[in-house]
Amino acid sequence: MELGKVTVSINKAINAQEVAVKEKHARTCILGTHHEKGAQTFWSVVNRLPLSGNAVLCWKFCHVFHKLLRDGHSNVLKDSLRYKNELGDMSRMWGHLSEGYGQLCSIYLKLLRTKMEFHTKNPRFPGNLQMSDRQLDEAGESDVNNFFQLTVEMFDYLECELNLFQTVFSSLDMSRSVSVTAAGQCRLAPLIQVILDCSHLYDYTVKLLFKLHSCLPADTLQGHRDRFLEQFRKLKDLFYRSSNLQYFKRLIQIPQLPENPPNFLRASALSEHISPVVVIPAEASSPDSEPITDLVEMDTASQSLFDSKFDDIFGSSLGSDPFNFNSQNGMNKDDKDRLIEQLYGEIAALKEELENFKAESARGMMQLRGRASELEAELAEQQHLKQQAQDESEFLRAELEELKKQREDTEKAQRSLTEIERRAQANEQRYSKLKEKYSELVQNHADLLRKNAEVTKQVTAARQAQGDVEREKKELEDSFQRVSEQAQRKSQEQAEVLDTLKRELAASRQELQVLQGTLESSTQVGAEQSTRIAGLEQERDSLSRAAERHGEEVAALHAELQQMRDRLGREQESSKMELEMLQARLRDKQESREQALQQHVAEEQFALLQGTAQEAKRMVQDALSHLEDPAHMACTGSADCLLSRTLSACECVERLQDAHGKYVSDHAAVGSLLPCLALFAHLVSDTLLQGSATSHLSPMEPADRLLEACKQCGREAVSYLSALQDPGKVKDADCSLVTICLGRISAIGKELLPRGLDVKQEELGDLVDKEMAATAAAIETAAARIEEMLSKARAGDTGVKLEVNERILGSCTGLMQAIRVLVLASKDLQREIVESGRGAASPKEFYAKNSRWTEGLISASKAVGWGATVMVDAADLVVQGKGTFEEMMVCSREIAASTAQLVAASKVKADKDSANLCKLQQASRGVNQATASVVASTKAGKSQVEEKDSMDFSSMTLTQIKRQEMDSQVRVLELENQLQKERQKLGELRKKHYELAGVAEGWEDAAD
Repeated sequence: MELGKVTVSINKAINAQEVAVKEKHARTCILGTHHEKGAQTFWSVVNRLPLSGNAVLCWKFCHVFHKLLRDGHSNVLKDSLRYKNELGDMSRMWGHLSEGYGQLCSIYLKLLRTKMEFHTKNPRFPGNLQMSDRQLDEAGESDVNNFFQLTVEMFDYLECELNLFQTVFSSLDMSRSVSVTAAGQCRLAPLIQVILDCSHLYDYTVKLLFKLHSCLPADTLQGHRDRFLEQFRKLKDLFYRSSNLQYFKRLIQIPQLPENPPNFLRASALSEHISPVVVIPAEASSPDSEPITDLVEMDTASQSLFDSKFDDIFGSSLGSDPFNFNSQNGMNKDDKDRLIEQLYGEIAALKEELENFKAESARGMMQLRGRASELEAELAEQQHLKQQAQDESEFLRAELEELKKQREDTEKAQRSLTEIERRAQANEQRYSKLKEKYSELVQNHADLLRKNAEVTKQVTAARQAQGDVEREKKELEDSFQRVSEQAQRKSQEQAEVLDTLKRELAASRQELQVLQGTLESSTQVGAEQSTRIAGLEQERDSLSRAAERHGEEVAALHAELQQMRDRLGREQESSKMELEMLQARLRDKQESREQALQQHVAEEQFALLQGTAQEAKRMVQDALSHLEDPAHMACTGSADCLLSRTLSACECVERLQDAHGKYVSDHAAVGSLLPCLALFAHLVSDTLLQGSATSHLSPMEPADRLLEACKQCGREAVSYLSALQDPGKVKDADCSLVTICLGRISAIGKELLPRGLDVKQEELGDLVDKEMAATAAAIETAAARIEEMLSKARAGDTGVKLEVNERILGSCTGLMQAIRVLVLASKDLQREIVESGRGAASPKEFYAKNSRWTEGLISASKAVGWGATVMVDAADLVVQGKGTFEEMMVCSREIAASTAQLVAASKVKADKDSANLCKLQQASRGVNQATASVVASTKAGKSQVEEKDSMDFSSMTLTQIKRQEMDSQVRVLELENQLQKERQKLGELRKKHYELAGVAEGWEDAAD
């Protein structure tokens, strides 16, 4: 096939005209994918089209792409996966348009993405979804988990198909004949592919649900049945509406679904299921599949062929008149005879062909009559099945009435749940407002702290100024000291000079005395010595004058020194007086300023305390007002939640007492008191509301005591907060009465604890280990007993009985081994959960903290051990010939349910990526397979042991046979009546078991 022809067909099929896609263009696109073994050409052409700009173009693209996914080459899906994200983006874009083809394109693109994902996950399913029952079993790999998941995926796939179906119908104006208009056919044409997909999906869903009901309990599949019923009603209505449209009547034969959905609780109903078959007539084609011009061209070609044959026989006409025979008058007689013989030969050949056609018509008529006879037989069989269905419909109507009543009760419960949620939202809004007020208090506290920091900075500045004054004073003292030292140095220098002059004068005097002695002793010297004496006297006089001058200078220096000392003394005294005055002024100013600041800070702190206490008081009063509010009567709570709130409140009261004591001793510690007050008000209010909610589900006498204790606690809390607002009473305020009231509330809450919590919290950890060990021991004991029974059977039984017992006991041994592996995996996962979740706490504290989970684990362990013990007893009775095979089947299914409960209890707190969790799930699948093996071996043994009595009708008369038939009918009615009663009894037993288990394990409180 030429590539250009495929490209042209794609462009012609996907255009902006609002008409249906022509069948020949779509068929060419499909053949093109098979020719090139893929969809590269298709996507290369489509990528150039403005699909995001034209809704009609996008709609027709979806139609052609749907056809390619169904009927094109298998590689179309692989080549299209790379464009899946682009289809999702385009779907979201068209989803913003609420008119025209916008919503239609969005939903159709979602359907195509869902189809691609389904076939990617399940590659065994072809694009047209046509599979046999054997292929369907192979697709699930005979694993109930795979069938369960496959059913969910088919539900999702069918839901997308139905959404497109409903959206197309809702976009059409059904008040006029839209199916004959081009625009209406453009919207309806893709629904043919949807009808084909829906018929197969409905058939496979029914078969898978019957298969699941044969392997799993009915309660587990309740959600599957509800979803199937909803889709069954939608699909039936849409098939009915589609079959009435003139457009579909010519193109497709739409099947009709049965009046009532299949009853999956009855296994025999599978044989009554008829797969819906969509028939597309071979001669049917789209009204727009071939253009009118082709028909005109065909007529023209036929006419030209006829004219040429006419001319060959009668000769061509030379004139304008085609029937002008004048030119033939010149023909000879032989030619005419030859032509007449030729015509006779052709007439004989045509007669022979006509006879052959008549013979073939007769054979076709006979075949049609045979087919009509077969259809009449099928019709009679269908009428018989219809009669049986009518008989069963009466029973189903009764069940439907019961289901309607249950649905009404469920709707009432949902309405009450909605009301409770609305009230819970109102409480949350109230809590948000209180939280905002608390945030405002915290902000005010922060502002006051900032103001306190500013005042502290001012005090620091004043102290720094005082330090500057002290430094100036010290500098003055240092300068005075330096001046004094300088004066002392000068006086010392002058005294040294004076001493030097005195020493020189004494030396001169000594010399003078020496000279006088020398003069007296040497009077005989004469005149020479007199001149010398005169010179010495002159020198003496000069020295004396110099000594006098030195004395005057020393006296002047002493006077100047004395004056300087006097001046320094006066300056020092004045500086001391000025410094003392400045220090006094500074001390007075600092003391007054510190007192003002301390007073201001104390006032601000107390105002902050008053504001916080006022808001806390308002919060507690609001909680007290809710205790009398009729709207609060619908709120309920559990005793263990009340105890946790009371414990938190008691701890908060202790911290509040410590903070209050620190504030009384030092008002600067108000920062630790304010958060305690806010938390105190919140926890006390929460305790009051929780206590009131708990009283609504409690007996009357404890409920009244609990409500009165909550009111007394609220009044004491309000009284304490009022005392904190009064400056005279803040020191004497005491919250010990609040602690006493909280103790009373805690005592009443402990009385209201459910019986399932009677075990001490510190014993839960030991109890879990004991139960898990007991379960493991029970399984080991059961395995040993089975081995012992198997040995006895081999020693004492022979033949068929030995074969049956070996098969049953062998499957029981395999089941015990699978349960042993499951218990070990559960222990490993439990140990991992405790190690990863306990933190710094001990394992016992972790079990006590998660008491609900712990009790569920204990209950599941008990159920597994009990189921193993009961199954061994049942197997023992069956081997001895005293039990029934049905007991073995029930015990096996009970063990499967118990192990499923243990798996659910173990994995509820596990990490989804945990390796131990994967081992546990693998072990669970092993238990399911072993359970199925036990049930299968039991059924096989039952069919092998039971003897089938064959009745001899040869000697019975018509009356006797009629009598036997009536007796059989009576017996059937009696058994059906007993079966109905047993089913009702089983339902009541399960309901009572659920209620007792809920009371024992505290489910009601957990749900509240």
